[in-house]
Amino acid sequence: MKRSNPVVERSKAQLAALGKIESRTQFGGYALAVEKVVFAYINDDALYLRASEALQHYATQRPMEPLVYRKRGMPVTLSYFKVDQQLWQDKDQLLRLSASSLQAAQDEAATRHVSLRLKDLPNLSLRLELMLHKVGISSVRLLYETGSRESWLKLRALNKDIGLKTLLALEGAISGHHEAALPAAVREELSVWYQKTLRQHAAGERLSP
Repeated sequence: MKRSNPVVERSKAQLAALGKIESRTQFGGYALAVEKVVFAYINDDALYLRASEALQHYATQRPMEPLVYRKRGMPVTLSYFKVDQQLWQDKDQLLRLSASSLQAAQDEAATRHVSLRLKDLPNLSLRLELMLHKVGISSVRLLYETGSRESWLKLRALNKDIGLKTLLALEGAISGHHEAALPAAVREELSVWYQKTLRQHAAGERLSP
């Protein structure tokens, strides 16, 4: 059985007032999101909050370490900042700053969704955008809300040639990854679900008159 990460569980418990916090693997660590909007990362067993006005004000009084990860061997600095032990102990302050990070992420997502078309997301072509429109998924927001698996099922009902590559493309579009760069654990989980779904569909087709 897959073991849970203690920092993920601690973060979910301490920040529960923000809403239902979901986690997924990303950048070799975990992304934390509320309603699919990422506001924090956990990397090397440390929590990092997304930059926000409140966080920047706090950092002027107490410097915070930025999140750095390596992409193709090169260091990449993200606008996320490390929660140290002092901040962990100040639960009210941590919740206030986390709420500010979530709000900043939500504001950016709302602006991005208005201007972005489906074909502007990673992996999505104009052809796939048109197919998504046909099954009622006509915006980035609707794709995010529907999720990769349900979106794939809708497309599969429209075109039985839709396969695993499209499922991975949809997941990458939602998470912001090129399909080939999806984390191995995510690819494996989706592949298992895909094979199980194909078997269920095949069994249903055999049983139908």
